[in-house]
This record gives sequence, C-alpha cells and structure tokens, in this order.
Amino acid sequence: MTKPVPDPRHTLTLRDVSEASGVSEMTVSRVLRNRGDVSAPTREKVLEAARALGYVPNKIAGALASQRVNLVGVVIPSLSNMVFPEVMTGISSVLDGTGLQPVVGVTNYLPDREETVIYEMLSWRPSGMIIAGLEHTDAARAMLGRAGIPIVEIMDIDGTPIDHAVGISHRRAGRQMAEAIVAAGYRRIAFMGTQMPNDHRARKRLEGFEAALAKAGLTLADREYYSGGSALLKGREMTAAVLARSPDVDFLYYSNDMIGAGGLLWCLDQGLDVPGRIGLAGFNGVELLEGLPRRLATMDACRLEIGRKAAEIIAGHRKSDAKAGNSIELFPTLQPGDTIRKV
Repeated sequence: MTKPVPDPRHTLTLRDVSEASGVSEMTVSRVLRNRGDVSAPTREKVLEAARALGYVPNKIAGALASQRVNLVGVVIPSLSNMVFPEVMTGISSVLDGTGLQPVVGVTNYLPDREETVIYEMLSWRPSGMIIAGLEHTDAARAMLGRAGIPIVEIMDIDGTPIDHAVGISHRRAGRQMAEAIVAAGYRRIAFMGTQMPNDHRARKRLEGFEAALAKAGLTLADREYYSGGSALLKGREMTAAVLARSPDVDFLYYSNDMIGAGGLLWCLDQGLDVPGRIGLAGFNGVELLEGLPRRLATMDACRLEIGRKAAEIIAGHRKSDAKAGNSIELFPTLQPGDTIRKV
C-alpha cells in the first residue's frame, strides 16, 4: 500500500512522520527527542522518514509553539572569507530596527554540515532564512521547502531557487572576464583556484570562463588547485608553481582576490613586467586591493547590495521585486585595474 504524500504547503506534524514510517506518533516523538527505549531498526525508519519528508521538530516551548521567534537564520560557508562580512553588514543594516535579529551558522563548504546547521536553525522556528548558494542536499532542500517562511538563497542566480534568490550570474562573470583578457591580446592563460566540488560559485565562474575561451579558439594552458582558506601565501606558492611548469603563460586568472594579490606580489618580486609580460585578475573586489603596489584586475560581487536585498525580502519590503521569477539578479562591474593591458 502506497503511503500518502503530504501536501507541500502543509506544515508537517508528528502524524505525517508516523504515517510515513508506519509507527505510532508516540514512538516518533521518542525517536526525535532521543528519549525512551526504541529499537535501532525502528529509530532508523523514523529518522529516514523524517529526513525524506523534510520534517524539523519544533524546539519552542509549548506556550510559544504556534509562534515564530524574531530570528533570521543566515547560513554562510566561511567566516575567514573576506566576502561574507560585507554581506552580513548589508543584512544587518536592513534588519536593524525591524525587531529581527540575524543569527549566523557556518558550513565550511560541507553539504552535510550545511544540512545540520539548517536543521538546527529551523527547529527554533525563525522568521526567515538566508543561505549562501543554490546547491544543497535533498534533505536540506526538503526542510527549506516546507519551512513556511521566506527563504532567500544568496550570491548566485545560476539555478532554480527554493523560494527567492539574490545574486549574480557567476557563469556570466567568468565569460566577461575571459572576453576582456582575450580582447587585451593574452593567449596563454592559466587558472588558479580552490578545489571546487563544493565551491559551486567558483566552479561556475570557471565554466563560463572556459566557454568564452573556447569561443575564441583557446583552452587553458595550465591550472592549479588548492584546498583551505584564501591566503596571500597560497597565491604566491601557486603562481610560482604554475610559472615554473608553464613559463610561457601570459595571463593568470585567480578564483579570488586574496590568492590573486599573493600572485601579484610574487610577480613583482620577480621583476616581471605586469601587465606587459604577464597579466593577472582575481574576483570579488575586496578592499585589500587598494593597498597593493598595483591595482589587481577584478570584478565586484555586489556583496553589500546582495545582503541588503535579501534582508529586505525577509523583512517584507521588496515583495513585488522578489516575485519576478523568484530571482533578483545584480550585475558586477569589471575593474581592469593595472594588471590587464589597455586595449
């Protein structure tokens, strides 16, 4: 007999999990509260049913069970990445004075960790959720889709949002950078960036970048990946490795400004002619670039505005904008700086 599937608009209850798992509501309650003596197979059956449905227990005490708390869950991949503090500034500037308070969870770019953070945040029944990125586990998508609150996925619009999305097209950003590099006469181009199974935005930029190179009849001459944080030292090390391996490379494209800044400093230390002999570009437009001996070419990621618009959706100030395809696209500006030859 096929078990009934709850209406996606219906707020899930213990009864839904009970029906899906084939055990009593009392047993479901014991499993989800981790109380009482329940066999391992039954516990697994209940947890799997709850996960598949997207059920999240309500941790608010009985008197408040029908209410939401004035918290907005914000889920980001990193605190060390210089991008996200500015996003948080934008969020806070809008929520300040609304009675809503942002609460941050960090995933370290790990999908399972993100799923856990989302589960814990939703169990406190926040008034909204802001999550970096569009890629999530099936269970996380199910939980967010059934949360019954505004969900805003930020930083990226290359995909289908659960509810709302605010961001840029990273594929377009990659294409635009490649087009500018090719137009400036560079032909032996290398890429350096993070390992990208879980850094989806960097992956999409590289996809757009390579697509534009292919259109110009070019392919990447070399590439170098790393794991870990975005550090100046890592940029220096990667640049040295690529140019030792491929000395005829004439342009270095970095997945972010931090490693790009490290690469620029290494090139200048070696006495390389930048941008004549070799050009460089990063991504994000961080303030750090203002203190370099030369301005690194980059693209801003509209971080502050993304944070503001996401918070405005949560606070209910931009409902009309958000309904247009559920996505708000922003358009970053290419800043050539001093490291791309003038056309």
